[in-house]
Amino acid sequence: MAQDGAHHQSERTTTRLPTPLPHQRPGGGADGSFDLPAWVAIPRPEAAPGIFRQGYKWTDPTEAEEAKVPTGQLLWRAALNLVATVATYYIGTFVLVWLVGLLGWFAGTSPEQFNTVQVLINLITISCAAAVFWRTGRWREVARRFLTRSGWRKNIAPVLARAITHEGPAPARPASDLESSPFADPWFAQRSNGALAAAENLDREKAGDVDYVRIQRAWESAQADAVFLPAFVDQVLARGAAAFSHPSEARDLVTRRAQHDLLVQQVLLGTTQDVVKNPHGHRSTGFALDPSVLGTSLLAVGPAGTGKTARLARPVTESLCLQTLAGTACVVVVGAADADLGPDDWYDVVIAPGEPGSVYGLDLYGATRDPDEAAARLADALLPDELIARAESTRTALQQVVGPFNTAYGRYPGVRELRALLSGEPDVMEPLVKALRAMGRLSVYERDLEYRQRQQERADDPGILLADRLALLDRPAFEGAFATDGTGRLPFAMRALDHPLRVRVKLPERSHPEAARILSRLVVGQFVVAAATREDRSLFAGLVVDDASAALDANTVRGLQRMRGANAGAVLLLRTLMDLPESLRTPLFGAVGCRMVFPGIAPWDGKFFSEAWGTHVVHETEVTHTPDTSGGVIRRAGRIGRKALSGTTAQTESVTTRDVERLRWSPSDLAHALPAGHAVVSLTAVSGEQVPPLLVDLRG
Repeated sequence: MAQDGAHHQSERTTTRLPTPLPHQRPGGGADGSFDLPAWVAIPRPEAAPGIFRQGYKWTDPTEAEEAKVPTGQLLWRAALNLVATVATYYIGTFVLVWLVGLLGWFAGTSPEQFNTVQVLINLITISCAAAVFWRTGRWREVARRFLTRSGWRKNIAPVLARAITHEGPAPARPASDLESSPFADPWFAQRSNGALAAAENLDREKAGDVDYVRIQRAWESAQADAVFLPAFVDQVLARGAAAFSHPSEARDLVTRRAQHDLLVQQVLLGTTQDVVKNPHGHRSTGFALDPSVLGTSLLAVGPAGTGKTARLARPVTESLCLQTLAGTACVVVVGAADADLGPDDWYDVVIAPGEPGSVYGLDLYGATRDPDEAAARLADALLPDELIARAESTRTALQQVVGPFNTAYGRYPGVRELRALLSGEPDVMEPLVKALRAMGRLSVYERDLEYRQRQQERADDPGILLADRLALLDRPAFEGAFATDGTGRLPFAMRALDHPLRVRVKLPERSHPEAARILSRLVVGQFVVAAATREDRSLFAGLVVDDASAALDANTVRGLQRMRGANAGAVLLLRTLMDLPESLRTPLFGAVGCRMVFPGIAPWDGKFFSEAWGTHVVHETEVTHTPDTSGGVIRRAGRIGRKALSGTTAQTESVTTRDVERLRWSPSDLAHALPAGHAVVSLTAVSGEQVPPLLVDLRG
């Protein structure tokens, strides 16, 4: 398989965008602007998950194999079969005429009857011969390659031109000159359903793919109730292609690296290779991801430098940001401050706790309005992996102070206030008790506060542990980043996932690595809870985590499965599975539907993928050579003489064929045989459709 992956590489499949004629350019012009009518007209047939549908054309596996036959070999075989067809025709005709004459069927027939029988015999023999040798000669492939319109222009016409005029081949002409370019009216639905004025106004605009998808989404909403139709028309007449734009007023990203098809929400990542291990239907096709597969979440494992961020995280982030501008998604991207996950102007909210000039902070309790649940999530984020056994006691300790504080002051405690509450400082506890007594709620929380006070006298008080962990967030560099009293930065809460927002969380991994770990676990945990509890799930909620080794715990892994039915999904990148606690590795593999492995992983990492992908049945041929001992004295004497003269022993060959189960990808293949710039990825769609592991070229 190493040879298949490294040497049997097929050319990258490219999609040529057809160019409409000049008078068919209402959405774009000769100045190089986006050509909307041509883009809309590109065929996008239904395809299996992972196939880039823009311009995709299904090919029969048999035809695909025949297309690989060299032209010279194809024509030589066709010529031999043509000769065999002619010879069979003459021989068959002679034999049939002789048999008919031998049976006496020609006796007493008129010349007209004799000629009729002769014609029938000719038709029978030529039909039989052609039927037999048509397939063996691969004449269908010859006709497709040379006699069709495209084959004629590509192979025959240049040859005839040179033969007649003695001139070289003509220079390549634009696609629009070679064949009629597809064209579609992008605003046909509006034009024919009572919004003619809006359609005519949009014809005069230079709309892009983001504009088109966004306006079509607004049109679908307007179609749901006729009352909204006048409002739709008024908005389009007033703002043109900028109608219904994103709150940021952005209509596109400043820079794009990947190829996108927002009409079906796909991003092209690479090309599925034409190798034996890949299914026939996916070979030499574009490999793409979209919300239908990201909704089952994707786990990607590979060492640093293998392209996880540049070839997976950034293109997916770019796609989700574009979908957000089109009003179909929201995205949260978590990674180190220096990770290549797009410039800041890609995002509406940039949370950078370690940068003093950052505008936005993070709401530590932002995933839920329930104080007990918010405290439990914060406790899980604060607790290190080695102390996971004390998780329940730390949750209880935090709930015993967060709930009373929220009731007394109508807000959650800040980091410094929370540290004081957990430590039992009188300057904070006494005002809290007085506030609860004044509200008449002291009886509700009195037992919790008394129990918290008794715990503070014990050596194993979990509150002391939590206070020490919170000290990592109570640093001058994070001043105002987690304020809850309105005096710090604008707090971002995960409850905002109901809106089309682009959020970037920059973790201070270099200056405060342990604080970055706490924040990544907190953000991911809040996202999982918020995405699964949204009331409006029309937007796809996407999460991209550049390094998820510190961001996962048992609750988060369980929450990944709940996101499948909530129109949400996560892309999790890991350097190695060994960075995770052993208790999380197997549950994580079961929680995600898509798995991706990059070159250079360790064999023990490859074992997880190999076992998850299982086995398949292969047709195996085994050839065995054994010394020839058959025959009598003469044959044995001949073999002795042959061995004396040539030094070789006569052998018999035994061929055995059988169906056996083999691993789709062995740990050794994944660890040592993957070429650079490639990856092996399996997909599962939200609908349940699965795609076996594919070898994909991610370069370019």
